Amino acid sequence: MKKAYKYRIYPTKGQQEYFTKTFGCCRFVWNKMLAEKLSDYEKGEPIPRITPAKYKEEFPFLKEVDSLALANVQLQLEKAFRDYFKNPKHFGLPKFKRKKDKQSYTTNNVNGSIKVDFEKGLLYLPKIKDGIKIELHRTFEGQIRSATVSKTKDGKYYVSILVETEEPRNKVMEPKSKACGIDLGLEHFATITNDFGTYKVEHPKHLTRAEKRLKKLQKDLSRKQKGSKNYEKVRQKLAKLHAYISNARNDFLHKLSKAIIDENQVVVVEDINVKGLMQSNLAKSISDSSRSKFLTYLRYKAEWYGRTLIQVDKFFPSSKLCHCCGYKKEDLALHERIWTCPVCGTAHDRNVNASINLYLVGLERPEVKPGCGRRRGEHALVDDRIPYGIPKKPSCVEAGSSTFYKVE
Repeated sequence: MKKAYKYRIYPTKGQQEYFTKTFGCCRFVWNKMLAEKLSDYEKGEPIPRITPAKYKEEFPFLKEVDSLALANVQLQLEKAFRDYFKNPKHFGLPKFKRKKDKQSYTTNNVNGSIKVDFEKGLLYLPKIKDGIKIELHRTFEGQIRSATVSKTKDGKYYVSILVETEEPRNKVMEPKSKACGIDLGLEHFATITNDFGTYKVEHPKHLTRAEKRLKKLQKDLSRKQKGSKNYEKVRQKLAKLHAYISNARNDFLHKLSKAIIDENQVVVVEDINVKGLMQSNLAKSISDSSRSKFLTYLRYKAEWYGRTLIQVDKFFPSSKLCHCCGYKKEDLALHERIWTCPVCGTAHDRNVNASINLYLVGLERPEVKPGCGRRRGEHALVDDRIPYGIPKKPSCVEAGSSTFYKVE
């Protein structure tokens, strides 16, 4: 199995110049090949297979950069055309690249051309004689297959190293809870129910908190002359703020998903129609929360740590079912945050009720000991559930997260 490890690198001025040259050559070759392919495609002729070697005689500066990086550009462009012809509704035609777009290139490990010195903290790449300083916050074992060097808009450099490993799983911890139900809501980021109780996670609202500062910087940028030094200074500040928001959001999602996966053997979430929500008036809130990315993190971490992740159908009535008696409230509206069951008289917070119903689904899995939980059709009886016992704070609470609190 292949796993990627991403690190921050600190290239020297000379190494930065080489990266800039390689980024530019890869972009140049992509645009040249794309122009020829599109020209023949528009004429109805077969799309030619072009190699970067075709341009090296006319443009000798292409010989100064890593040839494997240019070869990967060819493979990426060919894949983009294959994807388009296979599913034109989902994939569009490849587009020309601009200098202000993401800058990156990929090179392959041939005869040990890519090396990492963990003792000295150095990375060795083709065409770079001296090692590049790298921040190795974690180690890896396995054969290096490729490395992708990228530069963010705020001027930072990163490398993503793809490693072939026999053991894809990380160090596995013994789960504290048998199952966990997660309801991703609107008022709160998530409502989580496990063997120890129900907890609510507040929305971190990284974008909302930085919105005032973003507006000021965008206004300042619009008043600068494009291409001037002052324009570049403000653009850098704006890029750094966007990078901070993105990093803070990813940090929150990684820590929360890791805590959930560590503590629960079975994790149950609803399949969310993120695309539909993005077309509503909730688009800004949904985008700031990055729910789709959160589910992605849960998915691959469950695989790494030997957990079971279940995504129930989006039409499963988790909010409408009374988790005590199984009554289904068919006419439950979205604005009704609290409702009372007419059969057993239990008052329900819709998010808490949904998370408990998802938790009960998790108890039915074979990974959980037999007899811990059962469901008859859509009914979930209170006697079918294991007792919560003494409430135990999750690890993210012990770490001091101010966004995580228990529902009494």
